[in-house]
Amino acid sequence: MKTLILSIGLLTATAFSAVAAEPAMMVDTKMGKVMADAKGMTLYTFDKDTAGKSNCDKACLKKWPAFHAAAKSKAEGEWTLVKAADGKEMWAYGGKPLYTFSGDKKGGDMNGEGMGGVWHVAK
Repeated sequence: MKTLILSIGLLTATAFSAVAAEPAMMVDTKMGKVMADAKGMTLYTFDKDTAGKSNCDKACLKKWPAFHAAAKSKAEGEWTLVKAADGKEMWAYGGKPLYTFSGDKKGGDMNGEGMGGVWHVAK
């Protein structure tokens, strides 16, 4: 009986660890549903990026930090990985690299929307 319970527990743990969680979540805002990181911080796209490539340089990343991926993250479906100017992997959705905004201080802030006419909340 102990062996059976242990086997079921091991199988369950293995099955759950194989299911990858999406790196971002959708949250309801005054602008409708937008993407946010695990802390609820709004994610943004940059019009000057090209499909699968970030064009936000190191100076840009100070104001618009890349939505970095964990070391062992794997691309799946619409979620891909691209290199940020700091050399680290960052998440992209539908080929568009994702960023947070240094001017957002708490989850739900969307102070970067429309900034410079080239920054937009990710939907």
